[in-house]
This record gives sequence, C-alpha cells and structure tokens, in this order.
Amino acid sequence: MSEQTRQQFEFKAEMKQLLHLIINSLYTNPEVFLRELISNSSDALNKVRFMQLTNETVQSADDPLQIKITLDEKEQTFSIEDTGVGMTEQELVERLGTIASSGTLEFIKQMQENKGKLDGNMIGQFGVGFYSAFMVTDEITVETKHANPEMPAMKWVSDGKGTFTIEESDRTQRGTKISFKLKEEHKEFAENWRVKSIIKKYSNFVDYPIVVGEEEVNKKGALWQKSKNDITDEELNEFYKFVSNDFNEPLDHLHLAMEGRMNFKALLFVPKKRKPNFFQNEELKSIQLYSNRVFVQEDCEPLLPEYLRFMEGLVDSEDLPLNVSREVTQYSPIMNKIKDVLVGKILGMIEYWAESETDKFKTFLTEFGPLFKSGINSDFTNRERLINLLRFQTTKSGDDELVSLKQYVEHMPDFQKQIYYLSGQSLKELRNDPRLEYFKKKDVEVLLLHDPADTFVVPGLMNFMEKEFASIEKSDIDLGKDDESAQDALSGEPLDKLIAVIKEAIGDKVEDVTASKRLVESAATLTVGKEGMDTQMEYMMKMMNQEMPPSKRIFEINPSHQLIKNMSALTEKGQSERVKLFAEQLYEGALLLQGQLDSPTEFINRMTRFLSLASEGETESESGNKSENQSEK
Repeated sequence: MSEQTRQQFEFKAEMKQLLHLIINSLYTNPEVFLRELISNSSDALNKVRFMQLTNETVQSADDPLQIKITLDEKEQTFSIEDTGVGMTEQELVERLGTIASSGTLEFIKQMQENKGKLDGNMIGQFGVGFYSAFMVTDEITVETKHANPEMPAMKWVSDGKGTFTIEESDRTQRGTKISFKLKEEHKEFAENWRVKSIIKKYSNFVDYPIVVGEEEVNKKGALWQKSKNDITDEELNEFYKFVSNDFNEPLDHLHLAMEGRMNFKALLFVPKKRKPNFFQNEELKSIQLYSNRVFVQEDCEPLLPEYLRFMEGLVDSEDLPLNVSREVTQYSPIMNKIKDVLVGKILGMIEYWAESETDKFKTFLTEFGPLFKSGINSDFTNRERLINLLRFQTTKSGDDELVSLKQYVEHMPDFQKQIYYLSGQSLKELRNDPRLEYFKKKDVEVLLLHDPADTFVVPGLMNFMEKEFASIEKSDIDLGKDDESAQDALSGEPLDKLIAVIKEAIGDKVEDVTASKRLVESAATLTVGKEGMDTQMEYMMKMMNQEMPPSKRIFEINPSHQLIKNMSALTEKGQSERVKLFAEQLYEGALLLQGQLDSPTEFINRMTRFLSLASEGETESESGNKSENQSEK
C-alpha cells in the first residue's frame, strides 16, 4: 500500500496520561494483556456468530470460529488472530484511536480525585483492555477485515505515544490479527509453555478454541454453560479436580443457571476433605468469578460469606459491572443478590444432606463444621437455618451419633427446664467428667461440646425453642431438689467444720468451697462461679494468645463420699493438717481432670507420700499378724 493512502492520526492530549495509568497502575501483572486480547477476540467471535445466526452475509463464512496465537521465541514476536467480526476503518479510529472518550476522561478525573485509586465502569470500552499490550511491547500492529464482504481490510499501527496510522491492507480473511515484538524484559511471553499456562489460568473456559501452534489449549470447555442433563459425573469430577487442584472427587456439587432479573451461572463443589492447614489460613479463599466465560478474579470475596469459603468453583455473570482492569468488581446490588442466591442454595443442599444423606452430612461437619458454625455469629439473615443444622454428641448418643437441638428438646423430660451442655477438649474426657454424675443419675441428657467452635457458638445462642442454654460447669446451675439424697450424707456442723478446714488449705486458690449437689461417685470437682468463664473457653482464649488471668473456681465436695466423711472424722479428731493435705490433693486432682494443672510435680510428690504411708500401714499390719500367729503357736 502506498504512502499516499496511509493516514496519520494524533491522539488527544490525555492519551499519554491514560497509557501511563494502564501500564503502571491498572494491572498488577503484565501477563493479563493476553487475557484482555483473548477477551476482545472472544467478543468479536460472539458478534460474528450472531450475524451468522441471523442469516446475514458474512465474509469467509466457512472459517471456523477460533483464536490462534503464533509465537517466535527467537525473534520475540507475538501475534493473536481471531475469525471474529473484524473492524471497519471508522471502528478502528473510534475504538483504537479515540481512547480519550468521555468515559475515559471521567476515569482519569476519578483517578486524580482519588489519588490513584481505581474506579470506573468502563470494561465495555473496547480499546482500554487492548492497550494493556503496551505493557509488553513498544509498537502494535492490527490487521483486520470486517465480516461485511464489502468493507475493505485495514491496518492500524501505533507506538502508543502520540500518533497512530491507518491504511488499507491486503488481508482477505475475516477477523483481526494483532501482532508485535516483545520488550526484552517480557520475552517470556514468546515461549509456548508460558502462554499456555496463562491461557489455562485466565481463559481456559472461553467458548472458542484457543490454538497455540497446532495445539488447542483450552480443552476443558465452559462446563457450567451446559445443561445439567448433558454433563456426566466423570466430567464433573474432572472439572472439580481442575479448578480445585484436588486429587479426590468432590463430596457434592451445585449447578445453577439463573435467568430473569439477574443472569448468572454457577458450578460449585464441596470438597470431600479439607486442604492441609485449612483452618490455619489467615485468609480463606473464595470462588472464582467469570464474565462471559472469561476469568475475572481468582478470589471473589463478595460472592460468599467467610463461613462458606470451603466451596470450590466459579460464578459466571454478564450483569456485573467491573472496573476497567477486570480485576476487581465494583460494589453492585447484583453482586449481593447473587450472593444471597448462592448462600440459600448451599444451605438448601446441606439441609438435604442432614435429612436424607446423613453420612455425607457427617463428613461435611467433620471437615468443615468449625468454619460453618461460625456463620451463626455473622450471618443473622440465615441464623435460624444454621442453628437447625447444628449437631452434637451427647451423654445419651453414641460416638458416631449426632443429635440436633430439636431432637434434644423433644427428648427432654417434663421437669427439665434448660438445655444443658459441657465443653472440653475431647469426647472421652467429657464422658468421664464427674460433673455429669448428677445428670446421669437423673437420666438428663447433656450436650458434649468437644469441637472448639462450639465453645464460641453455643453460649451465644441464649435459647432454643424457648429453652435457655446452661453450662453444667457453672456452680449456680439450678439442679432442683434431690429427694433421693443419701440419708447418711455429711451435713450440719461437721460439714461446716470440714469446709472451714478445706478453705484454710486452698482458700486463696478458689472462689469458694461448697457442698455439691451434682456429684454422685466422685469426691470433689471444680465449677465456675457466676461471673467466671468456662474452662474450655478460657483454654481457647489462651490458645489465641488472649492474655487474661484465669478465673478462680468453686471447689465442690461430695458430702456422701466416704473420703469426705473420713476427712470430717479426722477433723473432729484434731488432725486438720492431715485433712489439709487431702484437700490439696483433691483440688489438684480436679485441676488435672480439667486439664488445668500447670505443674504436676507437687501433686505427684504428695501422692507418693500418701502411698508410702498407706504401704507402711499395710506392712505394719502384716508384721503384727505374723507375730500374733507365732505367739499362738
């Protein structure tokens, strides 16, 4: 083409400023230029496909709808070519030349006002994404042929600094080819493996083949765009493993296609097992966001609340306004609506498991229960649904059996007015806790909270079905009148004297010493005062590095236990010092049972002393019996 037919155009004054923003502020990673160019090609292919469907005359009608990328690692060249709708000369000027449009000017103005913070809703401005290629090259050439056969092919060239040229081209194939030589520092984008990895990361689900060399790279396809009936389990499993990097099959999945006031599709999975260190991650990752099959965001936090971020998968919506870089979605009522739908559908699936697929539900609670339960304290819209999905082991359930709060209330005897619970570090320890003895005797069920999450969740529930929650660790718990109390239980003045001696021994270590109503077989236990914090809650706060002094406990003794009666008898005989040793041993033994005995040395030394005294007594007794036998002989 002769120089006479080549036209030179000058960019407006804002062009240089805008390019600077795109290259230095808009994108956090230069590799996204490829995503933008593929996205533009995909849009062009969508338009020509529509033309074909409406029976319009189309240039090169038999050409397959595809995107082809050609690389030359030695020459450091890159080209991307599509068989899309192409552009006319006027469209080249308007789309690739008039970059400083009113929308772009507004974008620059906002950037200046917000001191560099990105804002704007201009992803639809063709050319903004296109110019991201100037991050990796100094000059771009565009050759294009419009789908209208009567339109001539055109060529556009620019270094992005001040001017661009447009001239006719000898191209005959419909579509657009963008080509350039890569900067030295970005020559990696001429390597096959690098380009393929970017395609798989960002554009793997574009609806058209992306060919690099002779290989079609995006082989997975937009599975979520298919009808549920057209997808096999094998395809679902393969897709899940791809998006999650998991070797296992998923526990279950949701396939949604919403149309009407908002349009989006979603394919979400629940993993069968949580990832290593899942609960140690400071920030839980959310699901991926796509716009018309094009990857937008890896971790789209607004799509799911934190307590549901065990989900894997993606949402694809054409309705969401995106910022100019496609990297972060702006605040949008549509985003909130999508979130509400997703949360409702996920909870519905879990409710179905709880009712009809209990093994799946148990697996889910085992793997993700602690995170899921946290939603009770954050998602007040769905709070009741979440509470109904809580499950617990109890004093009446087997280790593999789970009980809902509704089931618990239905099992309550008429005299029981509260929902009782006990928290601890393991189910085995809880089942053997002496504070349960009264409740076992009365055949009253107690929730056993061995999941650390329950320690924070249950106390905050306050009530369920008009029944208040009560920790049996609390000293002031209403146990009612026990008409079956032992007739020979220690009481009156002897009991008061013994309590006074015990207070002398450990009074500075506890809040109070009282006679217990809850103990049946054990001699003593520790309970929490009215204002105190449950033992497990205190432990959890300590694990979270929340420095706080441990609250003093109330030491309860069992007036019916033989050891307590013996201690009372020793007190009456004036052997208070001996009684004090027993009291200290009982106190530290109670601490040991609750996992709060910081230093067991004194406890072990004292126990050794008792054993020595007991064994000496046995030895003296045996020796005395031998002497008596010899005398008789």
